[in-house]
Amino acid sequence: MGASQTRAEHQYQDLADKTGFSFEQIKNLYQRFQQLSGNEETISRANLDSIPALANNPIRKQIIGAFFDKRNQHQDEVGSCDQIGFEQFLMVMSHFRPPNLRTTDEEKEAMRKEKLRFLFNMHDSDNDGTITLAEYRKVVEELLSKSGEIGQETAKAIADAAMLEVASINVPNMGPEEFYEGITFEHFEEVCIFFNVSST
Repeated sequence: MGASQTRAEHQYQDLADKTGFSFEQIKNLYQRFQQLSGNEETISRANLDSIPALANNPIRKQIIGAFFDKRNQHQDEVGSCDQIGFEQFLMVMSHFRPPNLRTTDEEKEAMRKEKLRFLFNMHDSDNDGTITLAEYRKVVEELLSKSGEIGQETAKAIADAAMLEVASINVPNMGPEEFYEGITFEHFEEVCIFFNVSST
C-alpha cells in the first residue's frame, strides 16, 4: 500500500512539475478524464464530441482537434494522434491554467505566449506555421454559420477584409501586386498584443 501510494505521489509530482497544476487539480482532472473515457486509459475524438457543452459551439471541431494536435502536448512534434492518454490530456488542459498569486511577470508572459500559440495552432490546420486565407475563411464561415443571417459570400468578404487588415498591420508597405501568404505566429502575436488572454 505504502509503495503504491509513494509511486502515485511521484507520478502526481511529475505531472505537477510539467503542467503547473496542483495535486488537487490533477486529481479532479483525472476524474473528468475517467468520465470522458468511460474508465479507459485513452480518449478519442468521439469521447470529446459527446460533451453536451460543445454541441452548439461553431468551432467544436477545432477545439476537439486541439487535444489531439501534438504541438499542444508540449512535444517537439507535429501532426495529430487518434487517441490520447491522461498525461497528454493534462498537457493540453494546462494551456487554460490561470496564473496564481506566486506567478511572476515573466511566467505570466510565457503563459500568455503559450495560449496564443495554442489558439494559433487551432487555426493552422495543416501544421505549416501559417494561417492562410483559406484556413482563415473556413474559421470565419464556421463562426458566422450559426447565426443563419450571414451568407457564405458575406462571410468570405469579412474574412478577406480581416486578412487584408492583418496584412496592412504586418506588412505596411506591401505593394498592390504583392500577395500576403498568411499569418505567421509572429504576426498573430502582434495582432493580439492588446488582447488579455492570460486570465482566460
